[in-house]
Amino acid sequence: MAYAEGRTPERSLERTAVKATLAELVTRAPGRSVEVRIPPHAAVQVIEGVRHTRGTPAAVVEADARTWLELSTGRLTWNGAMASGRLRASGERSDLSHLLPLFGSMTSV
Repeated sequence: MAYAEGRTPERSLERTAVKATLAELVTRAPGRSVEVRIPPHAAVQVIEGVRHTRGTPAAVVEADARTWLELSTGRLTWNGAMASGRLRASGERSDLSHLLPLFGSMTSV
C-alpha cells in the first residue's frame, strides 16, 4: 500500500479504489439512511432505515480517502479512526464497524 510506504498514490488510483470500496459497501449494506462521504471522490447512501432525500442527512460518516481505504482494508479500526479524529460519524446507524473491513489488505493503494 502506497500509504504504508510513505507515498501518496496517484489521484486516479485513489479515486478508483475509493469508488470500488464504496460500491462494495453499498452491495453489503443497501439502503438510504446513512450517507458515507469520502471527499472529493464520492458519496453513497447505505443501511436500511428512514430514507434520506434532501439536505443534510440525519446520519453521516465522513473520512478522507486514506482513512476510508485503511478502514476498508483492515489497516485501521473504526475505534482507532474515531479516537484519532480521522473519521467522523454522527446520527443513528452511523456506526459501520460491523461492516469493516470490506477486503483484506490491498497492496496497490
